Amino acid sequence: MENNETYHSTDFIREIIEADLAAGKNDGRVHTRFPPEPNGYLHIGHAKAICLNFGIAEEYNGLCNLRLDDTNPTKEKTEYVDAIQEDIRWLGFDWGDRLYYASDYFEQLYEWAIDLIKKGKAYVCDLNEDEIREYRGTTVFAQDGKRETPPGKDSPYRNRSVEENLDLFERMRNGEFPDGAKTLRAKIDMAHPNLNMRDPVMYRIMRADHYRAGSKWCMYATYDWTHGQSDSIEGITHSLCDVGFENHRPLYDWFLDELGVYHPHQYEFGRLNITYTVLSKRWLRQLVEEGSVSGWDDPRLPTLCGLRRRGYTPQSIRDFSKRIGISKSESIVEIQMLEHCLRDHLNKEAPRVMAVVDPVKVVITNYPENQEEELDAINNPEDESAGTRKVPFSREIYIEREDFMEDPPKKFFRLAPGREVRLRYAYFITCQEAVKNEKGEIVELRCTYDPATRGGDAPDGRKVKATIHWVSAKHAVKSEVRLYEYLFTKENPTAVEEGQDWKDSLNPNSLTVLTECYLEPSLAQVPVGYRCQFERLGYFCKDPDSTPNHPVFNRTVSLKDSWKKGQ
Repeated sequence: MENNETYHSTDFIREIIEADLAAGKNDGRVHTRFPPEPNGYLHIGHAKAICLNFGIAEEYNGLCNLRLDDTNPTKEKTEYVDAIQEDIRWLGFDWGDRLYYASDYFEQLYEWAIDLIKKGKAYVCDLNEDEIREYRGTTVFAQDGKRETPPGKDSPYRNRSVEENLDLFERMRNGEFPDGAKTLRAKIDMAHPNLNMRDPVMYRIMRADHYRAGSKWCMYATYDWTHGQSDSIEGITHSLCDVGFENHRPLYDWFLDELGVYHPHQYEFGRLNITYTVLSKRWLRQLVEEGSVSGWDDPRLPTLCGLRRRGYTPQSIRDFSKRIGISKSESIVEIQMLEHCLRDHLNKEAPRVMAVVDPVKVVITNYPENQEEELDAINNPEDESAGTRKVPFSREIYIEREDFMEDPPKKFFRLAPGREVRLRYAYFITCQEAVKNEKGEIVELRCTYDPATRGGDAPDGRKVKATIHWVSAKHAVKSEVRLYEYLFTKENPTAVEEGQDWKDSLNPNSLTVLTECYLEPSLAQVPVGYRCQFERLGYFCKDPDSTPNHPVFNRTVSLKDSWKKGQ
């Protein structure tokens, strides 16, 4: 995978797999899966899991399935299914013909539930959700600070006969009871120190149309009941989950052991957290639904579609995933590291262009009024094979407003009255006059040029201390440019002080829209998604909001790399 191979290193999961292969376990097979629920869009945290599951399959000549764990019809949509597949393909991975859905297994799961009832290992319960929670009990802290889990209470319906449970369960399926009236629960141990083992719910009555199954079912399996059995059906060897499922592993094992079916093994790895953002699907949905961002693909979000729209490359995300590695503990990674991976890739790949986002007009008074010429510009100094392009030059150009100061401080070397600078790929110019409007604002600079300095060098050997970029006013493409900053002002938005809300740290300056920007004409017809470097300004990407007459570019990332300097 391009430049990622440099960062390959082993981790505890790969060590487990290699030990299994050496011992001949699973007949020498390595078979993983990536099982998202289609209830939202994937984010950078999912990318870590995608790279791990598909990456391991590639490394060990194995297989990786894509499975949509679609057991909650109230939150799942075909829209999310399609987006998940698009994101995985964009990252560079393919599941072949192994696209599965948990809903494919609904009938088998139902039959297996009947098997557990017949074994006396499952029962129909009439307690409601709150009562189940109350009977289950909770974790408490003793005086010495230790966590304790006092025993829960048995449900009064726990000892129903097998015959009664079978009858009630069939009637649940047939829709004879209202929503929430009954559940099917596993009969395990209400005194178990792990709360997940205290008679967990396997089915709940829920009249909701499923995006695939329609109205066929009025009760739906829980994730815990679906997860391990789906892995078993698909022949998964290494079921890789984040640490949030560690306490669910005993239940995963219990179901498979009681059913006596093929038993995969679940392993947990640490979740990813990144500074200045949130990676909770629930919180991301809230940002979208409340209008804090423009949608799931807002370039400020850590969703993969948002990162793609902003201009991130799949190579940079895979590189990032390799660099952070896999461990058993949760990690908080600096967002600057992700940005570094992106710059590292774009620096090699992105063509250079000139664009002016905060323009002030420059009139070169001694340049012939009707003259135009084309100058040679380098496409990418990191890649000689990228060649050069022609850039038009004329009497009137735009430069960045910040590249001129009327009364400059000592270390300001760019344009000022009487000072000479180099125009990139063009000529030396000297400022003679700053023209102001009635408000005292500079609206135009009048300069002269030295025709002998074409290309950027003076025959007499004189030097200038600054080179600035520019765009020919006559040939410029007017554009909208969107400058993005971090979505939150706090490094850890989830660390909420008393009396505050996590959204209180939303950055009011996370988006700045500039409408009077001018680009060199080579950008007039580039496709949506085109990435390039605006020289001296950063890396940019053409946004889908663009029209033929109104191109829109997003700043992907600035040029400065603070993370690299700190390493």
